[in-house]
Amino acid sequence: MITPDDLVALVRNYNPNCDEALIRRAWDYGEAMHKGQFRHSGEPYFTHPVAVASLLTEMRLDDATLVTALLHDTIEDTKSTYAEVETLFGHEIAELVDGVTKLTNLQLSSTEAKQAENFRKLLIAMSRDLRVILVKLADRLHNMRTIKSMRADKQMQKARETMDIYAPLAGRMGMQWMREELEDLAFRVINPEARNSILRRFITLQREAGDVIARITADIRLEMDKAGLDGTVYGRAKKPYSIWRKMQEKNLAFSRLSDIYGFRIIVDDVSQCYQVLGLIHQRWRAVPGRFKDYISQPKNNGYRSIHTTVSGRDGKRVEVQIRTRQMHEVAEAGVAAHWAYRDGTLSENPFAVDPAKWVATLTERLDSAEDHDEFLENVKLEMYSDQVFCFTPKGDVIQLPRGATPLDFAFAIHTRIGNSTVSAKIDGLRVPLWTRLRNGQSVEIITAQGQRPQNSWIELVHTGRAKAAIRRSLREDDRDRYIRLGRELARVAFEKVGRKVTDKALAAAAQSMALKGVDNLLARIGAAEISARAVVEQLYPDLATLHAEEISSTRPVIGLAPGQEFRRANCCQPVPGERMVGISYRGKGIVAHAIDCDVLASLESQPERWIDLQWQEGKHPPIHTVSLELTISNSSGVLGRVCTLIGDHKANISDLRFLDRKPDYFRILVEIDVSDVRHLHQILTILSAESDIAQVIRVRDPNRQP
Repeated sequence: MITPDDLVALVRNYNPNCDEALIRRAWDYGEAMHKGQFRHSGEPYFTHPVAVASLLTEMRLDDATLVTALLHDTIEDTKSTYAEVETLFGHEIAELVDGVTKLTNLQLSSTEAKQAENFRKLLIAMSRDLRVILVKLADRLHNMRTIKSMRADKQMQKARETMDIYAPLAGRMGMQWMREELEDLAFRVINPEARNSILRRFITLQREAGDVIARITADIRLEMDKAGLDGTVYGRAKKPYSIWRKMQEKNLAFSRLSDIYGFRIIVDDVSQCYQVLGLIHQRWRAVPGRFKDYISQPKNNGYRSIHTTVSGRDGKRVEVQIRTRQMHEVAEAGVAAHWAYRDGTLSENPFAVDPAKWVATLTERLDSAEDHDEFLENVKLEMYSDQVFCFTPKGDVIQLPRGATPLDFAFAIHTRIGNSTVSAKIDGLRVPLWTRLRNGQSVEIITAQGQRPQNSWIELVHTGRAKAAIRRSLREDDRDRYIRLGRELARVAFEKVGRKVTDKALAAAAQSMALKGVDNLLARIGAAEISARAVVEQLYPDLATLHAEEISSTRPVIGLAPGQEFRRANCCQPVPGERMVGISYRGKGIVAHAIDCDVLASLESQPERWIDLQWQEGKHPPIHTVSLELTISNSSGVLGRVCTLIGDHKANISDLRFLDRKPDYFRILVEIDVSDVRHLHQILTILSAESDIAQVIRVRDPNRQP
């Protein structure tokens, strides 16, 4: 552990005017409070707060943030109190320490409703003072660096929480270096075999091709020297998790990946950035579609840089980032650059973003959600998104996450424009509404009076704002239809427990479930947002359990007319518990598709073929086939263990085929028969937890005949 003198020296490196007495008082107080406490590794507990404070000095943060780091566990884990911290260190530091304590107590990987509520609290903490999040991120980074001393189950829990929440949050705040390290540390726990495999292949590649990074770095410096440009050039191999993610997204083997190396060029001013870009494109061939100018169109978190990918030596693709020194400071510190010190004063970086404005922009997009599921979906979309910048016909810039479509663009302008969209033009050419937007495109939205959002639009949009607006509109349009269907579902559910559905009973259920009136309750039942069985359980919990019965495989759904035939679509394989819609096919009867099936997009112009269907509530037999694609390690006994796990959970394997055989792993297609979505999730969870199973994917193939 470093000493108080060491910590003060680290701070004085960038802030000679720091309050040394305050830092030393915080050190002494924190050390006294944690005396006798030890970490899982056996080290004194106070080594952890010191390490967190040391990490924050690398970001050149202010005294209050460093003192908060030294004290961040005192209120939670010692006899210290908020009042005592406030008396000794002032109101600002007490509020920061209390904010970190509250974040530590949030269970961000709990049930979805609780998780959504805790995410809202996280946003509130961010809006009060973003430094709370900076301390928490540094706290998580140090815990991940020392995670090996924890129990295996705790390691997995912390690693998944880090991968799902803290790493993307760091990236969203612009601290890409921290995001990459958190991802890699979590990847080491979640999938150590895959990570080690990638590292071994890097070693093999370096042995075969030599030091590619040094050679390309020298080539870039030579071109800059010829042009008389001064600058710094860095090169590195991408992190194992970044490579693994790209392998999964593009379904490529390591040998077929191209851009596994990245280079960064840092120069003095903006004009030199574009000069260097010209040199790079003259010397090497640019890869089409891989150029991004974040200098002219910066990200929300203040990030500015030019990105380009070129074919370098031996035809290998390399990514090059070009930026100024001030841009580099923001790229490293992200939103934290606002508090960064240089030579004893707060650095006046023109590119640093105002944290209050950044949080306001983020929360504005997230707060459009109307329930927990939508809010969580919006959080994940915002945390994981990169941006594209497109133009309106008048030249205004609209910023959207990568993967956005013209519909997202329309809703970003105004909900009224989005609701009435009928088509779009990109750069003057008419395109389908599911087209993915790219940087720099000009988008024109064509509207029509009377047009309303379609069900299939939910799957075409990428932003939380658009999804929330579409769902709201659909709820309004479909309310009467959902009320009728909800009443029928309620009637069936009540009859199963020997009760008659009445408005009085429904009103009592609505009141106990905090819903506004019977119609609202019935509409939610019809829209599959609440199950009719849940309503019965609310009123008659004992009867609902007593009358649980097995559903007949000949009539498992509600909504069919007498004599209508029904079967599940092969393309999406819906199972009981999942939302679905029936589509009528000539000569085939009614085929049930999952509500998110890709095939439905091609049928949105034929609403007369759509039929509202819902699964009967109760115990369904395990006869519903689902296709799973598994990536397993090529080791003896692994396949047998997979089959045993599935069988132990009362599911039958109806088919098994090998899709790919590699020295390190196999890809197999397994078809299993399950009873409902809960049964399926149990199997997916147990397979995902198996160390020799690298990946489990539920296969949905729109090319299969329905």
